Amino acid sequence: YFLDKSDKYDSRDVERLQQDDKWVENYLIWRHDVVDDTLKMIDESFQWRKEYTVNDLSESVLPKWLFEIGALFLHGYDKEGYKLFWFKVKHHTRDPKQQVDKKKLVAFWLEHYAKRDHGKPLTVVFDMAETGISHIDLDFVRFIVNCFTDYYPNFLTKIVIFEMPWIMNAAFKIVKGWLGPDAISMLKFTNKNDVQEYISGEYLPPHMGGTDSFKYSYPPLVDDDFQTPLCENGPITSEDEHESKEEIDADTKEAGELNEAQNLNQKKMNSIEQISKSEETDKTEVKPKNAKKALTTFKGPLLHISPAEELYFGSKETGEKKCLIVLTNITKNVVAFKVRTTAPEKYRVKPSNSSCEPGTSLDIIVSLHGGFAASLQDRFLIMAAEMDQSSGAGVPELTQFWKEVPRTKVMEHRLRCHVIESSKPSSLTLKDNAFNIPAKTNEDLHIQLTHLLQINKRLEEQMNRCLWFQQLSVVLSLLSVTVAAFCFYLAYAQRS
Repeated sequence: YFLDKSDKYDSRDVERLQQDDKWVENYLIWRHDVVDDTLKMIDESFQWRKEYTVNDLSESVLPKWLFEIGALFLHGYDKEGYKLFWFKVKHHTRDPKQQVDKKKLVAFWLEHYAKRDHGKPLTVVFDMAETGISHIDLDFVRFIVNCFTDYYPNFLTKIVIFEMPWIMNAAFKIVKGWLGPDAISMLKFTNKNDVQEYISGEYLPPHMGGTDSFKYSYPPLVDDDFQTPLCENGPITSEDEHESKEEIDADTKEAGELNEAQNLNQKKMNSIEQISKSEETDKTEVKPKNAKKALTTFKGPLLHISPAEELYFGSKETGEKKCLIVLTNITKNVVAFKVRTTAPEKYRVKPSNSSCEPGTSLDIIVSLHGGFAASLQDRFLIMAAEMDQSSGAGVPELTQFWKEVPRTKVMEHRLRCHVIESSKPSSLTLKDNAFNIPAKTNEDLHIQLTHLLQINKRLEEQMNRCLWFQQLSVVLSLLSVTVAAFCFYLAYAQRS
């Protein structure tokens, strides 16, 4: 394909394909490990990516009004922790003159999210409330379907269709014809009574029976995941402010027991080297001495961040409530950073708004407080930007710096939460899970499980085909016997 059509591909896509095993694997998974089908999909998607200049799509090259109407946007998560991609169908009207730009908007959002979250799959929500025949645009729907079936491999978890008007039933029968068997199984037709089987009320607007007060607006580009920055000591509540001495002693004792049991690894368990003066005087926080630094690292242009993708918390049963994020400044200047979260009421982050000196590392403690438990939907955003040597690093200077720094100079990295479930007693779970388990192991298991599920699905399909052929054979056999008996009967009747 490359030799024959290299001029039809974007060289950046070819280079990525040669370097990104995960991308190749997603193509293979989506095409059930059939190499010829996989090559065909890569060829079609690469030609499409060049035609739509996907790698160069940005806010500046698309009409501003497309973003302002709010027909497409990313917001919230489903119950499995997958990002929701919303299509507000009532805001869409058919117009051939605008069709190309609208299709490029879909490609922009998909590419924007794919690069931001490293290809983590999406759940698509068609909100069809207050829609009618004037909103039906089969060409546009087909393009959206093709994006997930042909251009973005293994990128779709399910399609939730909310309150589809009966008048559109015929149209969606046509849509089903475009979907393969895998995608058809992902269709979920819902209404106000059952949509919460897939999406919790906190991410559903009131007209869908939820409590989400989110209102779409532009600019800036919607990045609603992360609320306002946590204050310097995290959210303060009376419960947090008066943490009991018994809990502190218990944490310290647990850390001591673990350090004694893991004597060989003691040198690797580094205590916090840099803590702001305000935190040194905070007597209510216990440093997680039993937290081992994660083995996976995201290597950004300003900071190296460890862990690379996930923070591991325990469930209410396992009891693990603290994680460590390690920032390493790889520049020659001071780097300012701040931490934002989707659930500021749950977490204390220390420090959440500070700076890191050139060539040094800084540990950030993330801890659950009160009776809260971590959730798969919770996310953290680390923002970083270089400061001038002359700039101070105090609170007033940092506040002013973040007001003035251009967005193009801000590095962003996102972390997911992972909840560890265990049937072990709490004391044992604390010791086992005090270490940040490498995210790569979890990803490998997920890939293997996905692969096994795909193989199982193919076997089921083969069995169904075999059963169908068996039933057909039985019917043909019975038909043959009937015809033969009828022939014998006719021959006997003629002789008589």
